[in-house]
Amino acid sequence: MNKLVLEATGLGKRYDSGPASTQVLTDVSFSVAEGESVAIVGASGSGKSTLLHLLGGLDSPTSGSVRLQGLRLAELSDAARGDLRNQALGFVYQFHHLLAELTAVQNVALALRIRRTPVAEADAKATELLTTVGLSHRLQHLPSELSGGERQRVAIARALVTEPACVLADEPTGNLDQENGDRVFALLLDTTRSRNASLVLVTHDRALAARCDRVLELTAGQLQGPSPAVTSSPAPSNLSGPSEGH
Repeated sequence: MNKLVLEATGLGKRYDSGPASTQVLTDVSFSVAEGESVAIVGASGSGKSTLLHLLGGLDSPTSGSVRLQGLRLAELSDAARGDLRNQALGFVYQFHHLLAELTAVQNVALALRIRRTPVAEADAKATELLTTVGLSHRLQHLPSELSGGERQRVAIARALVTEPACVLADEPTGNLDQENGDRVFALLLDTTRSRNASLVLVTHDRALAARCDRVLELTAGQLQGPSPAVTSSPAPSNLSGPSEGH
């Protein structure tokens, strides 16, 4: 059986504002195996994005824990948590968040440059990924010169260029029409699978979710759905061409 990449155990998240308190998540537990795609569906306000932020170490839970590649995020220093996040995770959001002044290849290569990868090597890997997602003819275009679907494909390439163990996707097609959304999601699913990367997708689109290996539902901050039996986590490691349609 595949090893675990990501584990959530008893996750809770509460926001306090003076005397008011809002419980967003309650006792959420599930795991994601290597190469597995998991969709988490739920209505707007159900806590999907909050859960994804906790899984990615972008926010801290009020209770419970998250383990990424066997390492408990809460036990790491800020620097070590950032290093692990940068090594093991890729992120795709509803809005592409590309840097407007950088070309497509520069936006993708930037994820590698942050790791101090030499410019030529970073550009070569970025070019390879952009070619894989069908954008070899758009390498030197700025985001403003790309269609919505193309910008989201650049965002997918950026998430995958560092060869993450898991990609976290927050409504990655929510800003696209149905045709482009279907095309972009198929690309995301196929590209992660071809690299044996796990995928955690949060979405309100049940048709897209059904294309993943497993679907869980988040209702009023609680997770519903089966969780498969998987092997125990690995020992902690040391930290030292698709369619060209737009």
